[in-house]
Amino acid sequence: MKNRKINTPAEVRANFLRKGISQAQWARAHEVDVATVSQVISGKNAGTRGVGHKVAVLLGLKDGEIVE
Repeated sequence: MKNRKINTPAEVRANFLRKGISQAQWARAHEVDVATVSQVISGKNAGTRGVGHKVAVLLGLKDGEIVE
């Protein structure tokens, strides 16, 4: 399994700014709830299960596998 760099929430926010996209745009592109994206980035959702896990992995906040 290829190891990816784990991002910090600050790095995720900086990447959004660098790319010129909002959390809402990113959420729509990945078909996830905007509130969940915000909660995962802020730490209110630990991203251990379900959609939170999917968001955390896609954002690079954690190493994991997405099983649909």
